[in-house]
Amino acid sequence: MPLHVPPAPAPALRTVLTALGSPTAVREARTPSLRMAQGPATPELPLPVHVLDRITPAGTSTARLAGWRFLIRCGDRAVAAADTMLTPDGWAFSHFFEGPYIAATERALRQAENMKQSYQPRLLSVPGLYMLTLWLHGDCAADGATGHPAATDLLVPLAPAPPGIAAHRPHRVAELLPVLTHRLTSAPLLSSPA
Repeated sequence: MPLHVPPAPAPALRTVLTALGSPTAVREARTPSLRMAQGPATPELPLPVHVLDRITPAGTSTARLAGWRFLIRCGDRAVAAADTMLTPDGWAFSHFFEGPYIAATERALRQAENMKQSYQPRLLSVPGLYMLTLWLHGDCAADGATGHPAATDLLVPLAPAPPGIAAHRPHRVAELLPVLTHRLTSAPLLSSPA
C-alpha cells in the first residue's frame, strides 16, 4: 500500500531550499557526501519529527513536534538530511547531517511501502534511549504535526537501535512502549550515586 506522506509546511521547505542554494551553508555543513555530490540536490520525503518527551510508569507517552526532516537526494540516493525547527518567528533551517539514519530511514520507508495497510510516515525520537523510529500512523488523513502514537500504530526502530531492540522490525506501539517504559524508568541516572 502506498504511504501517505504529510505535506510539510511551505516555509519549512523554503528554508531548506534556501540553505541548499547557499554555498556557505553547504560548505560549512559536516556532510562530506553533500559537499561532494554531483548534480542537483533536492529535498524529498518530508517527515515530521516528534520527540517522545516522557513515558510514565503506566506506559502513557507524551510526544511533541520538534521539526521536519527532509531527505536530500542527489541522483538515485539520499546523501544527507536537512532538519528544520519551529522558532518564535516561524520555521527555520536547523542543519544538514549524514550518517546511518539516512539509509535506515530509506530502508524502513521501502519496507513500509510493501505492507498491506496504508500508513502516514513520521519519525519518533526517544532521546532517553538514543533511539529513532519510523512511526507509521494508521490515520492517513491526520495532521502530521499533531497526535500521539496510538496503540495500533507501528514503530520501526532505525539502525543503529539500542541493544536488545531489533532494528527494522515493526512493532505495535502497544508492544514496544512497555519495553521502552521499562528501559527508561529502570535506567540509573548518570549523576546519581552508585
